[in-house]
Amino acid sequence: MKFGKMIKIAVPAFLGAATVSLAQPEQPLTLELPLACRFGQTCFIQQYFDHDAGPGAKDYRCGPMTYDAHDGVDLRVPNMVEQQKGVDVLAAAAGVVRGVREGVEDVSVRIAGLASVKGRECGNGVVIAHADGWETQYCHMAKGSVRVKTGQAVTAGAVLGRVGMSGEAEFPHLHLSVRHNTEKIDPFAPDTKAGACGGGQPLWSKAAAIALTYRSPDMLNAGFASAPVTMEDVESGRVAADTPAADSANLIAYVRPIGLKDGDVQIMTLRGPTGILARSERAPLDGNKAQFLLFVGKKRTTETWPRGNYEALYEVKRQGVTALIRRFNFDLR
Repeated sequence: MKFGKMIKIAVPAFLGAATVSLAQPEQPLTLELPLACRFGQTCFIQQYFDHDAGPGAKDYRCGPMTYDAHDGVDLRVPNMVEQQKGVDVLAAAAGVVRGVREGVEDVSVRIAGLASVKGRECGNGVVIAHADGWETQYCHMAKGSVRVKTGQAVTAGAVLGRVGMSGEAEFPHLHLSVRHNTEKIDPFAPDTKAGACGGGQPLWSKAAAIALTYRSPDMLNAGFASAPVTMEDVESGRVAADTPAADSANLIAYVRPIGLKDGDVQIMTLRGPTGILARSERAPLDGNKAQFLLFVGKKRTTETWPRGNYEALYEVKRQGVTALIRRFNFDLR
């Protein structure tokens, strides 16, 4: 199909009254990174598009990083502290803004309830129309952060807003959806047949595809604390400020991995200046886990903890082979 042929896209009333004219390209849509962050370090993919046609769920690699009927990609920041610092959501491709929603509060749907976001499940969001019937949609942005208007032309990389937790969201992330002529598309495997694994040419540019390398399992959070931690402590970021002191009652190492698979075995060891303080080897998982909280530790039995270096080693074994290994440490002075 040649450049220059024009199409008109009628915008539904709830997205704002506008008509967009775009030239149709010869090539499929090419997507750039939709977040201004370092994937695998300051942001992560927690859930992919579901390729299982039945009640089960599997991502495009037939892995565990999705849930039933999930129709997009969830790109998240590690905790609410990082979200509040501000992480920009970027247009993944050039186009024209088809619709915008603003004013939805950043509250976990677990607290607010599903009824509070009915009809506004996307939260604060933006829809961008691209050439040849393509659309991208950006959901759950922070209240007051959306920076574009309906009918506005944007380039790839333009700032649309910031990562939030508005709408039907339980953690701070961007839900990115891709559609072609209203059909929902997995940008990692747009040509993969239903139920198949892998294959197909991704829509991502070469640079974006490298940054978005598939990681299952992966490590979302890790650190040390002076008391047992909860998932809420980690999600809020509160625990990150709780580095143990010499007189702390406990010394605990914690991890929050994502993308664990049925049968995975987790092993965690905590060492101090005098040797091993604690070790845990969990039984094989009885199902896939989108995220998991694991910690090991010891109560103080001496007047103070010995000064020196404390190190934690976390390992995941999948079918007997190491699938993930992480070391982290801190100096007690």
